[in-house]
Amino acid sequence: MDKHLSLTLLLMLLLSHKSKTESQTSCPYRCQCFTPVQVLCAEERMTSLPSDMSKQVKEFILMTSAVAYLLPHTLEESPQLTKLVFLNNALRSIHAQALENLTELQELEISGNPWLENLFLGTFSQQRNLTKLLLNFNRFKTVLPGMFNSLKRLETLHMKGNVISHLPTFLFLNLHSLHILDLSQNTLEELKRETFSGLTSLEILKINNNLISNLTSDAFHNISQLTELHLEGNKISELTDGIFSVLTELNVLNLRGNLLTTFSENVFGFNATSLKELNLKGNRLTELSSLSRLTSLTDLILSSNQLSNLPKDIFRNITLLENLDLSENQLSLLPERIFYDLFSIKSIHLHKNNLRQLDPKLFDDQLLIQQLYLSDNQLETLPLGLFDVFIMEHMLRLHGNPWRCDCHMWYLHDWVLRNNQTIEMLDSVLCNSPDILKQRKVASVDKKQLVCRVSADETPDLGSCSIQAFNDTMIVKCKVDKCSPMTVKVQFQEDDGNTKEHVLKNEHSECSNGTRIESPVH
Repeated sequence: MDKHLSLTLLLMLLLSHKSKTESQTSCPYRCQCFTPVQVLCAEERMTSLPSDMSKQVKEFILMTSAVAYLLPHTLEESPQLTKLVFLNNALRSIHAQALENLTELQELEISGNPWLENLFLGTFSQQRNLTKLLLNFNRFKTVLPGMFNSLKRLETLHMKGNVISHLPTFLFLNLHSLHILDLSQNTLEELKRETFSGLTSLEILKINNNLISNLTSDAFHNISQLTELHLEGNKISELTDGIFSVLTELNVLNLRGNLLTTFSENVFGFNATSLKELNLKGNRLTELSSLSRLTSLTDLILSSNQLSNLPKDIFRNITLLENLDLSENQLSLLPERIFYDLFSIKSIHLHKNNLRQLDPKLFDDQLLIQQLYLSDNQLETLPLGLFDVFIMEHMLRLHGNPWRCDCHMWYLHDWVLRNNQTIEMLDSVLCNSPDILKQRKVASVDKKQLVCRVSADETPDLGSCSIQAFNDTMIVKCKVDKCSPMTVKVQFQEDDGNTKEHVLKNEHSECSNGTRIESPVH
Protein backbone atom coordinates (compact mmCIF):
# COMPACT_ATOMS: atom_id res chain seq x y z
CA MET A 1 0.00 0.00 0.00
CA ASP A 2 1.20 3.50 -0.81
CA LYS A 3 2.87 5.14 2.19
CA HIS A 4 0.95 8.42 1.82
CA LEU A 5 -2.36 6.56 1.48
CA SER A 6 -1.64 4.65 4.69
CA LEU A 7 -0.97 7.88 6.59
CA THR A 8 -4.16 9.42 5.19
CA LEU A 9 -6.29 6.46 6.27
CA LEU A 10 -4.68 6.49 9.74
CA LEU A 11 -5.40 10.21 10.13
CA MET A 12 -9.04 9.71 9.02
CA LEU A 13 -9.41 6.90 11.54
CA LEU A 14 -8.04 9.07 14.38
CA LEU A 15 -10.31 11.98 13.47
CA SER A 16 -13.29 9.66 13.33
CA HIS A 17 -12.44 8.26 16.76
CA LYS A 18 -11.98 11.77 18.18
CA SER A 19 -15.32 12.87 16.74
CA LYS A 20 -17.11 9.90 18.30
CA THR A 21 -15.40 10.54 21.66
CA GLU A 22 -16.37 14.21 21.65
CA SER A 23 -19.96 13.37 20.79
CA GLN A 24 -20.11 10.88 23.65
CA THR A 25 -18.36 13.14 26.20
CA SER A 26 -18.98 16.68 25.00
CA CYS A 27 -17.21 19.34 27.05
CA PRO A 28 -19.41 21.98 28.72
CA TYR A 29 -19.45 25.46 27.19
CA ARG A 30 -16.62 27.72 28.41
CA CYS A 31 -14.86 24.78 30.05
CA GLN A 32 -11.90 22.53 29.28
CA CYS A 33 -11.83 18.75 29.42
CA PHE A 34 -8.36 17.31 29.83
CA THR A 35 -9.70 13.77 30.02
CA PRO A 36 -13.25 12.35 29.90
CA VAL A 37 -13.30 12.37 33.71
CA GLN A 38 -11.83 15.85 34.35
CA VAL A 39 -13.50 19.22 33.73
CA LEU A 40 -12.04 22.67 34.45
CA CYS A 41 -14.14 25.84 34.14
CA ALA A 42 -12.25 29.11 34.56
CA GLU A 43 -14.39 31.90 33.12
CA GLU A 44 -14.95 35.26 34.83
CA ARG A 45 -18.32 35.73 33.15
CA MET A 46 -19.73 32.38 34.26
CA THR A 47 -22.57 32.94 36.77
CA SER A 48 -23.88 29.39 37.07
CA LEU A 49 -22.58 25.85 36.90
CA PRO A 50 -22.73 24.02 33.55
CA SER A 51 -25.85 21.86 33.13
CA ASP A 52 -24.56 19.63 30.33
CA MET A 53 -21.77 17.81 32.17
CA SER A 54 -21.14 14.20 31.19
CA LYS A 55 -21.95 11.37 33.59
CA GLN A 56 -18.37 10.18 33.11
CA VAL A 57 -16.91 13.23 34.87
CA LYS A 58 -15.38 12.41 38.23
CA GLU A 59 -13.46 15.62 38.94
CA PHE A 60 -14.92 19.11 38.52
CA ILE A 61 -12.98 22.34 39.16
CA LEU A 62 -14.48 25.84 39.05
CA MET A 63 -12.04 28.78 39.21
CA THR A 64 -12.22 32.59 39.03
CA SER A 65 -15.89 32.65 38.10
CA ALA A 66 -18.76 34.98 39.02
CA VAL A 67 -20.79 32.16 40.58
CA ALA A 68 -22.15 33.63 43.82
CA TYR A 69 -24.63 31.03 45.09
CA LEU A 70 -24.84 27.26 45.25
CA LEU A 71 -28.56 26.48 45.40
CA PRO A 72 -30.35 23.30 46.53
CA HIS A 73 -29.79 20.42 44.12
CA THR A 74 -27.33 22.50 42.05
CA LEU A 75 -25.23 19.43 41.44
CA GLU A 76 -27.95 16.76 41.61
CA GLU A 77 -27.16 15.64 38.05
CA SER A 78 -23.57 14.73 38.98
CA PRO A 79 -23.79 12.30 41.91
CA GLN A 80 -20.74 10.43 40.54
CA LEU A 81 -18.26 13.20 41.41
CA THR A 82 -15.36 12.17 43.62
CA LYS A 83 -13.50 15.49 43.57
CA LEU A 84 -15.03 18.98 43.64
CA VAL A 85 -13.03 22.21 43.81
CA PHE A 86 -14.34 25.80 44.05
CA LEU A 87 -11.26 28.05 44.01
CA ASN A 88 -11.11 31.88 43.97
CA ASN A 89 -14.72 32.45 43.01
CA ALA A 90 -17.34 34.99 44.13
CA LEU A 91 -19.31 32.65 46.38
CA ARG A 92 -21.45 34.38 48.98
CA SER A 93 -23.64 31.53 50.16
CA ILE A 94 -23.84 27.75 49.95
CA HIS A 95 -27.24 26.24 50.68
CA ALA A 96 -27.23 23.44 53.25
CA GLN A 97 -28.60 21.02 50.59
CA ALA A 98 -26.35 22.09 47.70
CA LEU A 99 -24.08 19.07 48.08
CA GLU A 100 -26.51 16.46 49.40
CA ASN A 101 -26.44 14.28 46.24
CA LEU A 102 -22.63 14.08 46.14
CA THR A 103 -22.34 11.00 48.32
CA GLU A 104 -19.25 9.71 46.48
CA LEU A 105 -17.12 12.80 47.16
CA GLN A 106 -13.66 12.04 48.52
CA GLU A 107 -12.05 15.46 48.11
CA LEU A 108 -13.75 18.85 48.48
CA GLU A 109 -12.24 22.33 48.39
CA ILE A 110 -14.09 25.63 48.87
CA SER A 111 -11.32 28.24 49.10
CA GLY A 112 -10.53 31.84 48.18
CA ASN A 113 -14.03 33.33 48.47
CA PRO A 114 -13.69 36.69 50.25
CA TRP A 115 -17.46 37.15 50.68
CA LEU A 116 -18.25 33.70 52.07
CA GLU A 117 -18.71 34.25 55.82
CA ASN A 118 -20.32 31.04 57.03
CA LEU A 119 -21.50 27.54 56.24
CA PHE A 120 -24.87 26.19 57.30
CA LEU A 121 -25.24 23.21 59.57
CA GLY A 122 -25.75 20.06 57.51
CA THR A 123 -23.72 21.23 54.50
CA PHE A 124 -21.51 18.12 54.72
CA SER A 125 -24.09 15.72 56.17
CA GLN A 126 -24.03 13.34 53.17
CA GLN A 127 -20.26 13.33 52.51
CA ARG A 128 -19.45 10.26 54.58
CA ASN A 129 -16.71 9.18 52.17
CA LEU A 130 -14.86 12.49 52.33
CA THR A 131 -11.16 12.16 53.23
CA LYS A 132 -9.93 15.69 52.38
CA LEU A 133 -11.70 19.01 53.09
CA LEU A 134 -10.06 22.38 52.35
CA LEU A 135 -11.82 25.58 53.49
CA ASN A 136 -8.98 28.10 53.16
CA PHE A 137 -8.92 31.89 52.74
CA ASN A 138 -12.61 32.53 52.98
CA ARG A 139 -14.20 34.90 55.49
CA PHE A 140 -15.40 32.40 58.08
CA LYS A 141 -15.76 34.00 61.50
CA THR A 142 -16.83 30.88 63.32
CA VAL A 143 -17.68 27.23 62.71
CA LEU A 144 -20.95 25.83 64.04
CA PRO A 145 -20.87 22.95 66.53
CA GLY A 146 -21.59 19.66 64.78
CA MET A 147 -20.47 20.92 61.36
CA PHE A 148 -18.13 17.97 60.85
CA ASN A 149 -20.03 15.25 62.74
CA SER A 150 -20.69 13.08 59.68
CA LEU A 151 -17.09 13.13 58.37
CA LYS A 152 -15.80 10.07 60.18
CA ARG A 153 -13.38 9.17 57.35
CA LEU A 154 -11.87 12.64 57.06
CA GLU A 155 -8.05 12.56 57.13
CA THR A 156 -7.13 16.17 56.18
CA LEU A 157 -8.91 19.36 57.28
CA HIS A 158 -7.59 22.84 56.39
CA MET A 159 -9.28 26.06 57.56
CA LYS A 160 -6.37 28.49 57.24
CA GLY A 161 -6.59 32.16 56.30
CA ASN A 162 -10.05 32.83 57.74
CA VAL A 163 -10.98 35.11 60.66
CA ILE A 164 -12.01 32.42 63.13
CA SER A 165 -11.53 33.74 66.67
CA HIS A 166 -12.69 30.71 68.63
CA LEU A 167 -13.52 27.05 68.10
CA PRO A 168 -16.58 25.37 69.66
CA THR A 169 -16.03 22.74 72.29
CA PHE A 170 -15.94 19.21 70.88
CA LEU A 171 -15.95 20.54 67.29
CA PHE A 172 -13.75 17.67 66.11
CA LEU A 173 -15.29 14.99 68.33
CA ASN A 174 -16.17 12.52 65.54
CA LEU A 175 -13.07 13.00 63.39
CA HIS A 176 -11.39 9.81 64.52
CA SER A 177 -9.46 9.38 61.24
CA LEU A 178 -8.07 12.92 61.03
CA HIS A 179 -4.29 13.05 60.49
CA ILE A 180 -3.72 16.69 59.46
CA LEU A 181 -5.44 19.79 60.93
CA ASP A 182 -4.41 23.27 59.73
CA LEU A 183 -5.89 26.30 61.52
CA SER A 184 -3.17 28.76 60.52
CA GLN A 185 -3.64 32.46 59.78
CA ASN A 186 -6.83 32.92 61.78
CA THR A 187 -7.41 35.03 64.91
CA LEU A 188 -7.64 32.32 67.56
CA GLU A 189 -6.93 33.68 71.03
CA GLU A 190 -7.04 30.58 73.19
CA LEU A 191 -7.08 26.82 72.95
CA LYS A 192 -9.07 24.60 75.28
CA ARG A 193 -8.38 20.98 75.96
CA GLU A 194 -11.91 19.92 74.87
CA THR A 195 -11.47 21.53 71.45
CA PHE A 196 -9.41 18.57 70.24
CA SER A 197 -11.50 15.80 71.83
CA GLY A 198 -11.99 12.89 69.47
CA LEU A 199 -8.85 13.44 67.39
CA THR A 200 -7.36 10.09 68.26
CA SER A 201 -5.50 9.79 64.94
CA LEU A 202 -4.32 13.39 64.51
CA GLU A 203 -0.66 13.54 63.44
CA ILE A 204 -0.10 17.09 62.12
CA LEU A 205 -1.59 20.19 63.80
CA LYS A 206 -0.93 23.67 62.38
CA ILE A 207 -2.11 26.74 64.33
CA ASN A 208 0.07 29.42 62.75
CA ASN A 209 -0.12 33.21 62.56
CA ASN A 210 -2.84 33.62 65.17
CA LEU A 211 -3.02 35.64 68.38
CA ILE A 212 -2.40 32.77 70.79
CA SER A 213 -0.44 34.04 73.78
CA ASN A 214 -1.01 31.32 76.34
CA LEU A 215 -1.07 27.55 76.15
CA THR A 216 -2.44 25.64 79.12
CA SER A 217 -0.67 22.49 80.27
CA ASP A 218 -3.62 20.27 79.29
CA ALA A 219 -4.14 21.74 75.81
CA PHE A 220 -2.64 18.72 74.06
CA HIS A 221 -3.86 15.88 76.28
CA ASN A 222 -6.42 14.63 73.76
CA ILE A 223 -4.00 14.61 70.82
CA SER A 224 -1.01 12.87 72.33
CA GLN A 225 -0.36 11.00 69.06
CA LEU A 226 0.72 14.21 67.23
CA THR A 227 3.83 13.86 65.06
CA GLU A 228 3.93 17.53 63.92
CA LEU A 229 2.91 20.65 65.84
CA HIS A 230 3.09 24.05 64.10
CA LEU A 231 2.56 27.13 66.29
CA GLU A 232 4.51 29.71 64.31
CA GLY A 233 3.48 33.36 64.11
CA ASN A 234 1.63 33.55 67.42
CA LYS A 235 2.28 35.64 70.56
CA ILE A 236 3.63 32.91 72.83
CA SER A 237 6.11 34.43 75.31
CA GLU A 238 6.50 31.59 77.79
CA LEU A 239 6.30 27.79 77.83
CA THR A 240 5.76 26.04 81.14
CA ASP A 241 7.78 22.97 82.07
CA GLY A 242 6.18 19.79 80.76
CA ILE A 243 3.68 21.49 78.45
CA PHE A 244 4.59 19.10 75.61
CA SER A 245 5.25 16.08 77.84
CA VAL A 246 2.22 14.13 76.59
CA LEU A 247 3.36 14.45 72.95
CA THR A 248 5.53 11.35 73.04
CA GLU A 249 5.35 10.79 69.25
CA LEU A 250 6.27 14.37 68.29
CA ASN A 251 8.81 14.61 65.45
CA VAL A 252 8.43 18.29 64.44
CA LEU A 253 7.88 21.31 66.68
CA ASN A 254 7.68 24.70 64.95
CA LEU A 255 7.61 27.75 67.25
CA ARG A 256 8.96 30.22 64.73
CA GLY A 257 8.02 33.89 65.04
CA ASN A 258 6.78 33.97 68.65
CA LEU A 259 7.96 36.06 71.63
CA LEU A 260 10.02 33.51 73.57
CA THR A 261 13.03 34.92 75.45
CA THR A 262 14.25 31.59 76.79
CA PHE A 263 13.87 27.93 75.90
CA SER A 264 14.57 24.76 77.83
CA GLU A 265 14.30 21.04 77.15
CA ASN A 266 12.13 20.89 80.29
CA VAL A 267 9.06 21.77 78.18
CA PHE A 268 9.13 18.12 77.04
CA GLY A 269 9.44 16.63 80.49
CA PHE A 270 11.38 13.42 79.98
CA ASN A 271 9.67 12.38 76.75
CA ALA A 272 11.52 14.23 73.99
CA THR A 273 13.49 11.37 72.49
CA SER A 274 11.40 11.29 69.28
CA LEU A 275 11.79 14.98 68.35
CA LYS A 276 13.74 15.42 65.11
CA GLU A 277 13.09 19.04 64.08
CA LEU A 278 12.91 22.08 66.37
CA ASN A 279 12.37 25.52 64.85
CA LEU A 280 12.79 28.58 67.13
CA LYS A 281 13.64 31.11 64.44
CA GLY A 282 12.54 34.71 64.88
CA ASN A 283 11.84 34.72 68.61
CA ARG A 284 13.59 36.91 71.20
CA LEU A 285 15.83 34.28 72.72
CA THR A 286 18.62 35.63 74.90
CA GLU A 287 19.17 32.40 76.79
CA LEU A 288 19.25 28.77 75.81
CA SER A 289 19.71 26.02 78.37
CA SER A 290 20.78 22.43 77.76
CA LEU A 291 19.16 20.44 74.97
CA SER A 292 20.98 17.23 75.79
CA ARG A 293 17.80 15.15 76.19
CA LEU A 294 16.80 15.78 72.56
CA THR A 295 18.92 12.86 71.42
CA SER A 296 16.98 12.26 68.16
CA LEU A 297 17.26 15.86 66.94
CA THR A 298 18.50 16.24 63.34
CA ASP A 299 17.46 19.83 62.56
CA LEU A 300 17.80 22.75 64.96
CA ILE A 301 16.95 26.29 63.82
CA LEU A 302 17.88 29.11 66.22
CA SER A 303 18.36 31.94 63.71
CA SER A 304 17.11 35.53 64.05
CA ASN A 305 17.21 35.68 67.84
CA GLN A 306 19.27 37.68 70.35
CA LEU A 307 21.73 35.04 71.54
CA SER A 308 25.08 36.55 72.55
CA ASN A 309 26.66 33.44 74.09
CA LEU A 310 26.02 29.72 74.35
CA PRO A 311 26.90 27.19 77.08
CA LYS A 312 29.77 24.94 76.05
CA ASP A 313 27.65 21.79 76.59
CA ILE A 314 24.50 23.05 74.87
CA PHE A 315 24.64 20.38 72.15
CA ARG A 316 25.97 17.53 74.27
CA ASN A 317 24.40 14.14 73.37
CA ILE A 318 22.70 15.49 70.22
CA THR A 319 25.00 13.35 68.12
CA LEU A 320 22.48 12.85 65.27
CA LEU A 321 22.28 16.57 64.52
CA GLU A 322 22.66 17.25 60.79
CA ASN A 323 21.61 20.88 60.31
CA LEU A 324 22.29 23.70 62.77
CA ASP A 325 21.30 27.31 62.08
CA LEU A 326 22.66 29.98 64.47
CA SER A 327 22.62 32.81 61.96
CA GLU A 328 21.44 36.37 62.65
CA ASN A 329 22.23 36.39 66.35
CA GLN A 330 24.76 38.38 68.40
CA LEU A 331 27.38 35.71 69.01
CA SER A 332 30.88 37.12 69.41
CA LEU A 333 32.67 33.99 70.66
CA LEU A 334 32.04 30.25 70.53
CA PRO A 335 33.39 27.81 73.16
CA GLU A 336 36.25 25.67 71.87
CA ARG A 337 34.37 22.35 72.03
CA ILE A 338 30.80 23.49 71.53
CA PHE A 339 30.42 21.19 68.50
CA TYR A 340 32.13 18.27 70.23
CA ASP A 341 30.90 14.83 69.02
CA LEU A 342 28.58 16.25 66.33
CA PHE A 343 29.94 13.79 63.80
CA SER A 344 26.76 13.74 61.66
CA ILE A 345 26.60 17.48 61.04
CA LYS A 346 26.14 18.50 57.40
CA SER A 347 25.50 22.23 57.68
CA ILE A 348 26.34 24.93 60.21
CA HIS A 349 25.08 28.46 59.61
CA LEU A 350 26.90 31.12 61.62
CA HIS A 351 26.47 34.07 59.27
CA LYS A 352 25.35 37.51 60.42
CA ASN A 353 26.75 37.34 63.95
CA ASN A 354 29.56 39.29 65.66
CA LEU A 355 32.22 36.57 65.63
CA ARG A 356 35.70 38.07 65.92
CA GLN A 357 37.78 34.91 66.20
CA LEU A 358 37.41 31.14 65.99
CA ASP A 359 39.20 28.50 68.02
CA PRO A 360 41.59 26.31 65.95
CA LYS A 361 39.78 23.15 67.10
CA LEU A 362 36.23 24.46 66.69
CA PHE A 363 35.34 22.11 63.81
CA ASP A 364 37.56 19.14 64.70
CA ASP A 365 34.62 16.67 64.76
CA GLN A 366 32.80 17.96 61.69
CA LEU A 367 34.56 15.77 59.13
CA LEU A 368 31.50 15.34 56.89
CA ILE A 369 30.32 18.94 56.83
CA GLN A 370 28.92 20.05 53.47
CA GLN A 371 27.88 23.63 54.18
CA LEU A 372 29.56 26.17 56.47
CA TYR A 373 28.49 29.83 56.45
CA LEU A 374 30.78 32.30 58.23
CA SER A 375 29.84 35.36 56.19
CA ASP A 376 28.94 38.77 57.61
CA ASN A 377 30.84 38.53 60.88
CA GLN A 378 33.82 40.48 62.26
CA LEU A 379 36.54 37.98 61.37
CA GLU A 380 39.93 39.43 60.40
CA THR A 381 41.83 36.16 60.15
CA LEU A 382 41.41 32.42 60.72
CA PRO A 383 43.61 30.08 62.76
CA LEU A 384 46.05 27.73 61.06
CA GLY A 385 44.51 24.41 59.99
CA LEU A 386 40.89 25.35 60.80
CA PHE A 387 39.44 23.71 57.66
CA ASP A 388 41.98 20.91 57.24
CA VAL A 389 39.77 18.35 59.04
CA PHE A 390 37.06 18.44 56.38
CA ILE A 391 37.08 15.42 54.08
CA MET A 392 33.86 16.02 52.11
CA GLU A 393 33.16 18.43 49.26
CA HIS A 394 31.65 21.46 50.95
CA MET A 395 30.31 24.94 50.30
CA LEU A 396 31.75 27.81 52.30
CA ARG A 397 30.78 31.47 52.69
CA LEU A 398 33.40 33.95 53.89
CA HIS A 399 32.26 37.27 52.42
CA GLY A 400 31.23 40.25 54.51
CA ASN A 401 34.13 39.99 56.98
CA PRO A 402 36.83 42.67 57.50
CA TRP A 403 39.72 40.44 56.39
CA ARG A 404 43.18 41.68 57.37
CA CYS A 405 45.44 40.84 54.45
CA ASP A 406 48.85 40.56 56.11
CA CYS A 407 51.18 37.70 57.03
CA HIS A 408 48.50 36.19 59.28
CA MET A 409 46.37 35.62 56.18
CA TRP A 410 48.78 33.08 54.62
CA TYR A 411 46.81 30.00 55.67
CA LEU A 412 43.43 31.29 54.54
CA HIS A 413 44.90 32.74 51.33
CA ASP A 414 46.44 29.39 50.37
CA TRP A 415 43.24 27.56 51.26
CA VAL A 416 41.10 29.93 49.17
CA LEU A 417 43.30 29.45 46.13
CA ARG A 418 43.19 25.65 46.46
CA ASN A 419 39.43 25.47 47.10
CA ASN A 420 38.07 28.42 45.12
CA GLN A 421 35.35 26.25 43.53
CA THR A 422 33.77 25.56 46.91
CA ILE A 423 33.55 29.18 48.08
CA GLU A 424 30.26 30.92 47.36
CA MET A 425 30.47 34.59 46.32
CA LEU A 426 34.26 34.38 46.14
CA ASP A 427 34.48 37.77 44.42
CA SER A 428 32.96 39.35 47.53
CA VAL A 429 35.69 38.03 49.86
CA LEU A 430 37.63 41.28 50.18
CA CYS A 431 40.55 42.70 52.11
CA ASN A 432 39.62 45.39 54.61
CA SER A 433 43.21 46.22 55.59
CA PRO A 434 45.93 47.36 55.10
CA ASP A 435 44.86 50.43 53.14
CA ILE A 436 47.01 49.50 50.15
CA LEU A 437 44.95 46.30 49.68
CA LYS A 438 41.57 47.59 50.86
CA GLN A 439 38.66 46.24 48.75
CA ARG A 440 40.99 43.92 46.84
CA LYS A 441 39.68 40.41 46.25
CA VAL A 442 41.58 38.04 48.54
CA ALA A 443 41.97 35.54 45.71
CA SER A 444 43.63 38.17 43.51
CA VAL A 445 46.28 39.21 46.04
CA ASP A 446 49.79 37.84 45.52
CA LYS A 447 51.08 36.05 48.60
CA LYS A 448 54.18 38.31 48.54
CA GLN A 449 51.84 41.21 49.33
CA LEU A 450 50.68 39.58 52.55
CA VAL A 451 53.24 41.14 54.87
CA CYS A 452 53.20 42.32 58.44
CA ARG A 453 54.45 45.89 58.62
CA VAL A 454 56.07 47.18 61.79
CA SER A 455 56.57 50.59 63.32
CA ALA A 456 59.51 51.80 65.42
CA ASP A 457 57.72 51.17 68.72
CA GLU A 458 56.42 47.68 67.87
CA THR A 459 58.01 44.29 68.37
CA PRO A 460 55.82 41.89 66.37
CA ASP A 461 55.70 38.13 66.82
CA LEU A 462 57.95 36.97 63.98
CA GLY A 463 59.13 33.73 65.49
CA SER A 464 62.92 33.49 65.31
CA CYS A 465 63.46 37.16 64.42
CA SER A 466 63.42 40.32 66.49
CA ILE A 467 63.55 43.98 65.54
CA GLN A 468 65.29 46.83 67.30
CA ALA A 469 64.84 50.43 66.26
CA PHE A 470 66.44 53.71 67.36
CA ASN A 471 66.63 57.06 65.61
CA ASP A 472 66.75 56.28 61.88
CA THR A 473 68.20 52.79 62.26
CA MET A 474 66.38 49.45 62.38
CA ILE A 475 68.20 46.19 63.26
CA VAL A 476 66.71 42.81 62.38
CA LYS A 477 68.14 39.87 64.36
CA CYS A 478 67.23 36.32 63.31
CA LYS A 479 68.31 33.26 65.27
CA VAL A 480 68.89 30.21 63.06
CA ASP A 481 69.63 26.56 63.70
CA LYS A 482 72.98 25.06 62.73
CA CYS A 483 73.61 25.38 59.01
CA SER A 484 70.03 26.61 58.34
CA PRO A 485 69.68 28.87 55.29
CA MET A 486 68.21 32.30 55.96
CA THR A 487 67.44 35.20 53.66
CA VAL A 488 66.54 38.70 54.82
CA LYS A 489 64.99 41.06 52.28
CA VAL A 490 64.78 44.78 52.91
CA GLN A 491 62.62 46.91 50.63
CA PHE A 492 62.72 50.72 50.37
CA GLN A 493 59.65 52.23 48.69
CA GLU A 494 60.11 55.81 47.48
CA ASP A 495 57.44 58.47 46.94
CA ASP A 496 57.31 57.82 43.20
CA GLY A 497 56.41 54.17 43.82
CA ASN A 498 59.81 52.74 42.90
CA THR A 499 61.06 49.99 45.17
CA LYS A 500 64.68 49.14 45.93
CA GLU A 501 65.39 45.79 47.47
CA HIS A 502 68.48 44.62 49.40
CA VAL A 503 69.04 40.92 50.05
CA LEU A 504 71.30 39.35 52.68
CA LYS A 505 71.74 35.56 52.82
CA ASN A 506 73.21 33.34 55.50
CA GLU A 507 76.08 31.79 53.53
CA HIS A 508 78.73 31.24 56.21
CA SER A 509 80.95 28.21 55.59
CA GLU A 510 80.89 27.51 59.32
CA CYS A 511 77.71 27.84 61.27
CA SER A 512 76.43 26.90 64.69
CA ASN A 513 73.45 27.51 66.94
CA GLY A 514 73.10 31.13 67.84
CA THR A 515 74.34 32.52 64.54
CA ARG A 516 72.98 36.01 64.09
CA ILE A 517 72.44 37.99 60.94
CA GLU A 518 72.31 41.70 61.42
CA SER A 519 70.96 43.91 58.72
CA PRO A 520 71.17 47.61 59.55
CA VAL A 521 68.52 49.59 57.76
CA HIS A 522 68.99 53.32 57.38
